[in-house]
Amino acid sequence: MSSEATPGRRHRLAPRAGAKGLARRAGALGLALLAGCAAAPVAPRLDPVVAQAASAPTAGAVAQELDLHGRRGRLSPAERTRLLARVAAQGDGDLVRRHLAVMSAFGEVDLHAGNRARLLVDGPATFDAMFAAIEAARHSVLLESYIVEDAAVARRLATLLARKRAEGVHVALLYDAVGSLGTPPAFFDGLRADGIAVCEFNPLAPAAGRGGLWSISHRDHRKILVVDRETGFTGGINISAVYSSGSFGRRGRAQDPEAGWRDTQIELRGSAAAALEDLLRGSWQRQRCPGELAPPRRVAAGPAGAQLVRIVPSGPEEPYSRLYALLLAAIDAAQRSVHMTIAYFAPTPEMIDALADAARRGVDVQLVLPSRSDFRPVLHAGRSHYGRLLEAGVKIHELQDAVLHAKTAVIDGVVSTVGSSNLDWRSFVLNDEVDAVVVGADFGAEMQALFRRDLDTSRPVTLAQWAARPLWQRAAEALARMFERWW
Repeated sequence: MSSEATPGRRHRLAPRAGAKGLARRAGALGLALLAGCAAAPVAPRLDPVVAQAASAPTAGAVAQELDLHGRRGRLSPAERTRLLARVAAQGDGDLVRRHLAVMSAFGEVDLHAGNRARLLVDGPATFDAMFAAIEAARHSVLLESYIVEDAAVARRLATLLARKRAEGVHVALLYDAVGSLGTPPAFFDGLRADGIAVCEFNPLAPAAGRGGLWSISHRDHRKILVVDRETGFTGGINISAVYSSGSFGRRGRAQDPEAGWRDTQIELRGSAAAALEDLLRGSWQRQRCPGELAPPRRVAAGPAGAQLVRIVPSGPEEPYSRLYALLLAAIDAAQRSVHMTIAYFAPTPEMIDALADAARRGVDVQLVLPSRSDFRPVLHAGRSHYGRLLEAGVKIHELQDAVLHAKTAVIDGVVSTVGSSNLDWRSFVLNDEVDAVVVGADFGAEMQALFRRDLDTSRPVTLAQWAARPLWQRAAEALARMFERWW
């Protein structure tokens, strides 16, 4: 929590801010015990010749390299070609084909066709949509969240989940031990008493051969809700009181500016929702969670919409972060724009290089970053990179009047990401994360409009202004930079 919070507000937000800070400190302790420092995220880099090829590949050529799935299963080559043509028709087809070809350069890419994607901005809209989906559940409600805070929104959720369980709906909750440390065990015991399957990810005290000191740095940062295997949600929003009010339109109000947290979630209907459910089921199994989840429901074969979606999971057991590789490649291949809204910004040297190189070759690279944070060391670590980015032509804006927690990007207006991954070492090396990537200009236009709203509530950072910053700020940046791999 930033130092600007009022005393009364500090008390109500303390569980959330404390959990975030403790999670990062616990991760640092775990790293010190295990390896001394975080290893750099590894990802294959795209050949610049491939990224900046003069002509985009044809739809048929791209279709040969992609693994496209609908509700009936894998699409045939002809179906894939027709689908890609429809997606390309939304806007600049060359850009769509170029970015899909870049994705496939690292190997097989799973894409889900026939989805409906809805952008959800801030907590009130997200909770309304999630609660409505749960109300309509007939088979299953599976929830995974880094933070489940014992606050009004969580108690309302618990009441609804208990009622759906009483109606015969299978309900399961997976929460992170560190992220939810501020929540009393009695809250989760109450859910279990109502017949809900509850599991703690990597408990701090060893339990059934899992968790304990050696896994303290491995956290489950994912936020997933899937209802009836048909409707899924993911993004940056936890089950927490800090999302009780929205962030937009708050400027000039007499209320505490930290009352509104700026975050983004995405609702997916279609085969991408089933992919999110499969991820949660995999985590449940690997964690040896008590109790068996109900078998996956068979869903209707017809498409729910026209969006092409890729679900990108990542975790420390993988050889490299797939989202990290995807972002580096997309930035390398960008022709027009790279617009990113990032809550925790402590990028790798390779990410700084990619952003700076894109700006120098004329791509409109703009970042919306926080002006305040619930964990200030990472704020200062990120700011330590401003000088090099600004000198390269990257435009930096700091969001005002709200705590930024969103993790989104839209590249060339045709590749959009919404998820849990920050641009920091913890997300790329230590955490379980998940991001949804939507390909196409229609959803990209919504993301661009949202980015412009963020710009309207942000303050630009100029190179001259940055060069004149005070000595104490430079010192804070230098100190935070020394430990940025641990944040």
